[in-house]
Amino acid sequence: MKRSTLIGTIIGAAAVIGIGVTIAMNSGSSKSDNYSVALVTSTGGVDDKSFNQSAWAGIKRFGEKNHMKQGENGFSYLVSNDGSEIKSNLQQAVKAQYKLVVGISFMGGPAMKQVAKANPNTQFAMVEAQVPYKNAASIMFHSEQSSYLAGVAAAESSKTGKIGFVGGVKGEVIEQFEAGFKAGVLATNPKATFVSQYANTFTDAAKGKTIAAAMYASGVDVIFQAAGATGNGVFAEAKAENQNTTADKKVWVVGVDMDQKQDGNYTTKDGKKANFTLASAIKRVDNAIERVAKQGKDNQFPGGKTVTYGLKEQGVDIARDSMSESAW
Repeated sequence: MKRSTLIGTIIGAAAVIGIGVTIAMNSGSSKSDNYSVALVTSTGGVDDKSFNQSAWAGIKRFGEKNHMKQGENGFSYLVSNDGSEIKSNLQQAVKAQYKLVVGISFMGGPAMKQVAKANPNTQFAMVEAQVPYKNAASIMFHSEQSSYLAGVAAAESSKTGKIGFVGGVKGEVIEQFEAGFKAGVLATNPKATFVSQYANTFTDAAKGKTIAAAMYASGVDVIFQAAGATGNGVFAEAKAENQNTTADKKVWVVGVDMDQKQDGNYTTKDGKKANFTLASAIKRVDNAIERVAKQGKDNQFPGGKTVTYGLKEQGVDIARDSMSESAW
């Protein structure tokens, strides 16, 4: 099935997922009408190969395009090492007088609601959670669309017909990934066996590795992970499996949120360079945050609205990585 056909089908079906310490804030003034942006991360940091990293990339791009410096008067980020730090980091960003404060994931939703309500003169953007105030924009994604495409790729590539999904913490956002992926798998191969397991954490790579090992041992040969840092363990297990087996027994991983092809690099038993990232279901958090920041700077901030980005809006996509032409 070709991508153009799939996209039309999916878009139609879519109607049917430090202490509160500020990291290295170098002082520096903005040349962009004093508009400033701060990211408050979810757990995992700005190099988590997921939402935090993508959001930070969008903020940096916005800052660079507008001749802003990284620092309290330009653009910066605050790291939340666990969920309990999110609220204090949001409050710290408000106190530092950032014009726009960005929050990440449904985990930060409750804290964002409290802080946004208490600070009506600050603009807030919340990724993957809804904040019902006029000074807040809620950013959502049609992740079922890119996940469906990933499911098609998985079903086309699987030799065993057993395909797995590893989720982080159960909730609407992650279940949306699972549903789209499963639909793509079964639409392509109705006889496929679909296996799903949740780790109940986004930060435990060891647990992700253990779950993946059990799935691969059961005959699963493609796993889609939507589990944050826990998903790093899925990649680690796939690497271990592939380094010690032959090409006909190769197992695959489907990346999430960002293009995770480089995480699938490994060396085969006979010393050849290879890759096991089949595809990556991408959420362009960077594009969404950059767009909202631009709207805020231009006095067109979509406060009080929920904006959902899909394939059509370049909010989600699929990176082909190691996909075959037949899967495309």
